[in-house]
Amino acid sequence: MMTRKFKLVLPVFFVVILFISSQTNAKTDPEPKDKVLITILKYVLTQGHYQPQEIDDAFSEKVFNNFLERLDPSKRYFLQSDIDEFSNYKKLIDDQINNEDLSFFFLVYERLTQRIEESKPYYKQILTKPFDFNKDEIYDVDYEKSNYALNASGIINTWHKQLKFTTLSRLSDKIFTEEDKKKEDDTYQTISFNELEKDAREATLISMNESYERIEELTYSDWFSTYINSISEEFDPHTTYFDPKVKKRFDISMAGKLEGIGARLQKKNDYTRVSELISGGPAWKQGELEVGDFITKVAQGDGEPVNIVGMRLDDAIEYIKGKKGTEVRLTLKKIDGTTKVISIIRDVVELEETFIKSSVVKKDDRTFAVINLPKFYIDFDEKNYRTSSTDMIKEIERLKNENVEGLVIDLRNNGGGSLKTAIEISGLFIEKGPIVQVKYRDKDADVKKDTDPKIQWDKPLVILVNELSASASEIFAAAMQDYGRAVIIGGKQTYGKGTVQSVLDLNRYHNLKEDIGALKMTIQKFYRINGGSTQLEGVHSDIMLPDRYTYMNIGERDLENPLKFDKVPQASYSHWNNYENFDEVIDNSKKRVANNDYFKLIYQNAKWLKKTQDDTLIYLNYEAYKKDLEAHENESLKYKTLRDYKTHLTYTSPLYEKALLDKDKDLADKRIAWHKNLKKDIYVEEALNVLSELKIKPQHHLVKN
Repeated sequence: MMTRKFKLVLPVFFVVILFISSQTNAKTDPEPKDKVLITILKYVLTQGHYQPQEIDDAFSEKVFNNFLERLDPSKRYFLQSDIDEFSNYKKLIDDQINNEDLSFFFLVYERLTQRIEESKPYYKQILTKPFDFNKDEIYDVDYEKSNYALNASGIINTWHKQLKFTTLSRLSDKIFTEEDKKKEDDTYQTISFNELEKDAREATLISMNESYERIEELTYSDWFSTYINSISEEFDPHTTYFDPKVKKRFDISMAGKLEGIGARLQKKNDYTRVSELISGGPAWKQGELEVGDFITKVAQGDGEPVNIVGMRLDDAIEYIKGKKGTEVRLTLKKIDGTTKVISIIRDVVELEETFIKSSVVKKDDRTFAVINLPKFYIDFDEKNYRTSSTDMIKEIERLKNENVEGLVIDLRNNGGGSLKTAIEISGLFIEKGPIVQVKYRDKDADVKKDTDPKIQWDKPLVILVNELSASASEIFAAAMQDYGRAVIIGGKQTYGKGTVQSVLDLNRYHNLKEDIGALKMTIQKFYRINGGSTQLEGVHSDIMLPDRYTYMNIGERDLENPLKFDKVPQASYSHWNNYENFDEVIDNSKKRVANNDYFKLIYQNAKWLKKTQDDTLIYLNYEAYKKDLEAHENESLKYKTLRDYKTHLTYTSPLYEKALLDKDKDLADKRIAWHKNLKKDIYVEEALNVLSELKIKPQHHLVKN
């Protein structure tokens, strides 16, 4: 969640000092704007960040390690002697930040450019000769465990293993393709192993040449931004520097005009990993890309796939994004270890897909409804001022007209959005009272309340969450849990993002003529009305349902440098005490889940997925590599029945929507697809089981907390 209202005022003398700072045109000396940026960054972070850190020796050491890891994550450039030389600065970076001294940055930057230039012949020499795929050899892609090379021959050995792995991946794909052709046509003459190996090597060479072309396109500013972010992100993972080019892209994406597949990506070792799917985006609609998947290759339509393993994240994104209507084919290493190729037609995010929608379901001759809320949206620019809270009010009223007895609100994969609408939606289910506490640094928490005494829905309520429910979703779920208003059912805990960011234009703090970019900075924390933060802890479900993300590293707690969990005083609120059998219903569900064979299988699958995620060893012997792939494929077949699960429930659109479906075939097709997925959804099924058991007391009884 972000806000743009935060302001930080710099003293006037500060700007004067910046303006008269010494200027030099020497190649290894900083430009005036670089010194300006360092000083402004230090001031803004220490004065404005929610939890400022001491810029001391310990901080210096963290920046040192972070910067080197960012520049050479797979340890294919720097020698150990370089690291030893750089280490002289390990506890001096803090002093350099305070003194506008960039000598550490320039030393590392110049050495990196030197090592990159030296490495150019390595991959070309290695790829001139066939790889021996009969040799028993393994390669660990967890580079944190590996050491820097001692000399050039050690670097070449590192390159050899990395290029062998990349080529082996290509070779394996080519062999499988040949085998498929032979199965389709037994007269087909397959290409020999040696020829395929040569083709795979040549493809790797082309990819490496392109990679070095992209590296050469990087400017000094790109490398300097990496250094700046090594400083800013030591404060917390959501505090990020945007240089002018990146800021422009950020503004476009915030306006929803960026065309592509609709997924957020992050770097994980050598891989590009899917960290979030944007509701309404092409990947979200296509349905095969999942959070946790690794993208290994990218092809434009029917073109030759480009291997992006080892590629910088920005470069990989350039291949993946593209114009609306164009096709991109992604080769995925799925979270279960299998390989899959999917096709996505690029598009812009369809706003309609982020809006609230509902489905009516009959269960034991009773009527219930599932409301899907993909995000907490608000659009001040829209003529009709459409928000998730106004839409929720309309949806509830329409469902009441159909005599719906209970609601399931589905917040799975809802990454948050507007705090205002989260508070308003929470208020629809209680009379009035506090919803969330918002705290600035060094100030008491501000209690945000629902002041409208009207209750829009006073019948049973179940909220469905998972590990990707974040921010505003956690505020709503936490409030309903603290009031005892709803049963929270889903993952072990939600994402755990309890912070607010503000985008700060850094140009307001200097009077040079150059643009120095912006800083997205954490300025607030959220707290539940019971006093606990949603940071790291998120919301723990009343009923924990195992899912494939149960053991995966995908939450706030798995990021680098997250802010800590803490507490503030509890707000004054009255517990919603209208359920006759709240605890009994939860116990019944836990027993059902424990005895359900499908949930048992999901639990086993989750443990296996974690084991797969932690397995970083790659076989470089072809037969061993092939057997490993087959073993993963065979293991995944054990869980095939999970994909085939179907409930006996039938989902239909609410009455008001049926007239719209008759006029809009596209909308009708989307609803058919959604209802088909709901019918296969064991989590919604159990949420409805819980909902059907909840009983409301004849009269309301409020208990003061």
